[in-house]
Amino acid sequence: MDPRWLDADERAAWLRLVAVVELLPGALDAQLRRDSQLSHFEYFVLAMLSEAPDRRLRMTTLAHRTNGTLPRLSHVIARLEARGLVERFPCPEDRRATNARLTEAGMDAVVAAAPGHVEAVRELVLDPLSPAQLAELTAIGDALLTRLDPEGRFADRLDAVAAPLP
Repeated sequence: MDPRWLDADERAAWLRLVAVVELLPGALDAQLRRDSQLSHFEYFVLAMLSEAPDRRLRMTTLAHRTNGTLPRLSHVIARLEARGLVERFPCPEDRRATNARLTEAGMDAVVAAAPGHVEAVRELVLDPLSPAQLAELTAIGDALLTRLDPEGRFADRLDAVAAPLP
């Protein structure tokens, strides 16, 4: 079977998507490190815990929600634990499993980091788009996620964050 080469329009779209995928994480990470001494992944872990019931999740569930591997997550949790932002403890329902819980200091950290992070998201991604482009971006994301995440692993997270925060 011959390759289906990209035409000029497809190549232009693809290269722009690659550029965004490469540049955006670094820009978000730089803002969070500068303003909150957190990496983007650390912030994401804290945010997922802040939205969980009792601010706790099983490590495997947290890895799933952050799309991180268990070894990476364990390393990050250890760093956050050393800073007093999270604590680990055996899962009461299954002593073989470990839970992570956001501490009060961790909640304070995520609450303090959120305004700057949201402003960076607005400045870098949302503000340059018209309302029509924003709707298109949502539709494009949905179309791509249908292929990238056919099991819908991220659907619960996307639905949960669709509601505006207070």
